Amino acid sequence: MIDGAFFLSDADSMEEEADFNWEEYLEETGATAAPHTAFKHVDISLQSSFQPGMKLEVANKSSPDTYWVATIVTTCGQLLLLRFSGYGDDRKADFWCDVMTAELHPVGWCSQNNKTLQPPEAIKEKYSDWTDFLIQDLTGSRTAPANLLEGPLRGKNTVDLIVEGSVMEVRDLTDPSLYWAAHVAQNIGGRLRLRHVGLQDDAHDTWLFYLDVRLRPLGWAQENRLSLEPPAELRGLKSALEWQEALEAARSEAQQNPLPLEVFKDHADLTKHSFRTGMKLEMVSPSEPFHICPVSVTQVYDEHYFQVTVDDLTPEATPLSLVCHSESPGILPVQWCLKNGIGLERPRGYLSQDFDWADYLKQSGTETAPDACFPDAWQSRGFAKDMWLEAVNPVRPTEVCVAQITQVRGRLLWLRLEGLPRSVPECIVDVESMDIFPVGWCETNAYLLTPPLKPACKYPRNSLSLLLAPPQPVETIPLNLCEPVAMDTANGRYCCSRIYVNHRCFSGPYLNKGRIAELPQDVGPGKCTLVLKEVLSMLINAAYKPGRVLRELQDVEDQHWDCHEETLKAKYKGKTYRSSIRIVRLAEQIPDFCRKVCVKLQCCPNLFSPVQVTDQCPENCSVQTKTKYTYYYGKKKKLSKPFGGEESLEAKPTRRRKKRKAIFVQKKRRSSPSISVCLLLSPMSLSLVCKSEGCVPFPLSFSFSFFLALSLRVCLSLFLSVCLFLSLRVECSETECQLVLERNPLEWSVDDVVTFITSTDCAALAKIFQEQDIDGQALLLLTLPTVQECMELKLGPAIKLCHQIERVKVAFYAQYAN
Repeated sequence: MIDGAFFLSDADSMEEEADFNWEEYLEETGATAAPHTAFKHVDISLQSSFQPGMKLEVANKSSPDTYWVATIVTTCGQLLLLRFSGYGDDRKADFWCDVMTAELHPVGWCSQNNKTLQPPEAIKEKYSDWTDFLIQDLTGSRTAPANLLEGPLRGKNTVDLIVEGSVMEVRDLTDPSLYWAAHVAQNIGGRLRLRHVGLQDDAHDTWLFYLDVRLRPLGWAQENRLSLEPPAELRGLKSALEWQEALEAARSEAQQNPLPLEVFKDHADLTKHSFRTGMKLEMVSPSEPFHICPVSVTQVYDEHYFQVTVDDLTPEATPLSLVCHSESPGILPVQWCLKNGIGLERPRGYLSQDFDWADYLKQSGTETAPDACFPDAWQSRGFAKDMWLEAVNPVRPTEVCVAQITQVRGRLLWLRLEGLPRSVPECIVDVESMDIFPVGWCETNAYLLTPPLKPACKYPRNSLSLLLAPPQPVETIPLNLCEPVAMDTANGRYCCSRIYVNHRCFSGPYLNKGRIAELPQDVGPGKCTLVLKEVLSMLINAAYKPGRVLRELQDVEDQHWDCHEETLKAKYKGKTYRSSIRIVRLAEQIPDFCRKVCVKLQCCPNLFSPVQVTDQCPENCSVQTKTKYTYYYGKKKKLSKPFGGEESLEAKPTRRRKKRKAIFVQKKRRSSPSISVCLLLSPMSLSLVCKSEGCVPFPLSFSFSFFLALSLRVCLSLFLSVCLFLSLRVECSETECQLVLERNPLEWSVDDVVTFITSTDCAALAKIFQEQDIDGQALLLLTLPTVQECMELKLGPAIKLCHQIERVKVAFYAQYAN
């Protein structure tokens, strides 16, 4: 067996943990975290106790003192998206409600309390016989549990229903017909520390995830005519009478505070196995999960359970047996190790140095279990070599360590546990093991994580924030405005369902539509701050200018929000910018937060949202182009009605954006009527305008800020002097760059812009305009820096393209500005 020297002391772990940060560690090492979707048990644990499709009775706001049946469409923490019965697939009347505040009741409540069931006015005439409709609609459906709609359990997630002191029954490891009651001593995100009833100390505590098939509600053994006795190894600690008295006391406690049966609703149904006594197979050692060994089926209990025993050929062998079912983790068909290039541990007492299954089966006169007995024996579930995760130390189950996947073979992972004071063998776990967790799980559940002994980086937990003032980011220490949440309260409020990235929605002027399309369809479920941090990080990386989006996100806030500060990063042209962003912590505030971020980024309010847009966006945003929600010549473009049915919001100009008016000067030319020459935002633009008018570019050493510092009169005088100076020195050619527009470029569509660019010597760049949905309004807003950065062009091609754009601008001012 393995000695106890493979783990750190608590004091050492706490000191290391203070300096460990997963995000910084992964960035510094260039490592990758295992995808959250690979941990099915964690995904299930974050789901709401309410399930889509459940029915309940809801107060009808359009008609006081009446109620109507509604169906749960989706959930987001304690928020429910409901649709009244009768609307069918019509989503227009869907509405959100908070379980904690809304008047919700299980189906049948109205009849029991003499309340009126009446359909909403909008569909009242849809059916002539609503009674018959309800009978058909409710047949075969499931009502929302009453105890989740009222009382102390109201609105809680499934995991939160399991509180300290709850009582359940635990199946014995060696006998499937034997159970004993246990108290919940700790609940860490669904990972339960169980203490057998009758014991006071923690020496014999057992750690199991709440979805483990060994766990059953109190009374299960009696209902199924099974034995209820303490485990054999513990029976000698107390007399039979003491054990029985402890059990009766636990039953009495459980009656006062019963554990809701909803806790067990997600337990997997066991499938029938086809193993027979005497069959041989391979299995990860149940006592030392560092190697794989031959085992035998020694007993078949029923169609669901059978017993395997580790092969041991020594005379003094003590049988090491374990109860299994068809989907038990770690059981493998014979020759699995050979096919995957893994060494198979020889049975103790086996004389030959080289183990050969054919000889072994011949000597023992046994058969192998067929491959059909092992469903999905080759599935890796999305794990890959060198991914990182958090894993339970098999020697010390109270400890969760940073772990790296060193190899993946079929459905088995080899993990190197970090933070242990001496080298240990790599432990082997099944891909569906409930002892592995995604990166950040311990932090989310306020549990101590054993970090590497020598972290790759040691950034303080309160990271420095960098102001985004180009060209060099400046470090500042952010104010700690939001304290971390105390996770011993109702975790459900701080966890959210999935946040959807609706790829078809309008992406706005900041986000690259192509990069948005490459993002995953959803993120979560999980802790609100972690899910939102991941979503915002993806949006930043999908931006044309990540630093600009990061700066915009700094301004997203609301005095009514319960926020937590997270440090987000933006990488652009080899530089990394950091900024502290306020992110909401409560599930009920997520829809408002998502909507306001979308408004700030001038994109469709449904671009990322708790609601999935599967077909047509309610905003009808697919017909919009990049200028839908932007500013143009100082005039505000209003957003269409945002998600949630609230009043329209007006996009505000960003903090650094200033209104800049074009200054027009009439200049007489020798052979044509006077036309307008304008100063377009920068000295470069003036140079390009002069060039487009056939003039030699005049190098200006003063910037536009210099003009702003002067009075308007001085500005005009100075500009007139410059233009007069140019007109005296330059002979202007009217044949090269003259452009006559047939239509106002403000009205150009994306196709019109592409057609124009194709007609110039920049035709090779037309595809970029098509991909980035640049219409006429957006074209007129382009400048040299924008073209270089957003289109990633070198200086030469960028200047060449800007020359054509400036021709359009000059023609626009000449023909349409007045």
